[in-house]
Amino acid sequence: MTPPPPASRKIIRIALVEDLDDVRDSWTRLIDGIPKFKCVCTCASGEEALRRLPEEQVDVVLMDIRLPRMSGIACTARLRPLIPQTQILILTVSADSDTIFRALEAGADGYLLKRCSPEDLQAAVMEVLNGGVPMTSEIARRVISSFRREPAKNTAVTRLTPREEEILTLLSKGFVNKEIAVKLGVTYETVRDHLKNIYEKLHVHTRGEAVARFKGTQETGEV
Repeated sequence: MTPPPPASRKIIRIALVEDLDDVRDSWTRLIDGIPKFKCVCTCASGEEALRRLPEEQVDVVLMDIRLPRMSGIACTARLRPLIPQTQILILTVSADSDTIFRALEAGADGYLLKRCSPEDLQAAVMEVLNGGVPMTSEIARRVISSFRREPAKNTAVTRLTPREEEILTLLSKGFVNKEIAVKLGVTYETVRDHLKNIYEKLHVHTRGEAVARFKGTQETGEV
């Protein structure tokens, strides 16, 4: 039997990568205080995260962007191929567009401000697990602009199938994977498989990049 998607499991397993002891303890308590959330692994460095997280089978990684030696962005880039099914949310003290943009380029699935409330944390985690992308419109515009600066890469995009375009259109409108499955009368796994094909065709690694790339190519008429 196919296991249910992470967001429907009884416990959502979360890993935290944060170098400061007091901040790590505070975030651990914050995570564990939310129903169905459990911080099952904490790492004090990017190097430790690379060693431990591929074996932990967590649903979401909360990645501090400022780590000693290896930054959270560098760690995300190296961690992404090791745990492709795990969602990575960047933790940052401010919504600095340059930094967040580089994190998304590295393979992050969204970001979360460190000053967020428990409700914000819960909403962001559930959104990313259900196929959403916690990302502001400003950051989305930055991603679109990056693709516009790469016309050679855009012209090489393989044409999407009608079904893939339909799924990506719904995703760009804010529908999550489970809602898309219901609307199209297909299974959650089918939507996920289509998204994997979309990633390959658009040469992207995350939903945020795929949505931004799709919007950008729609405006230029290339998809």
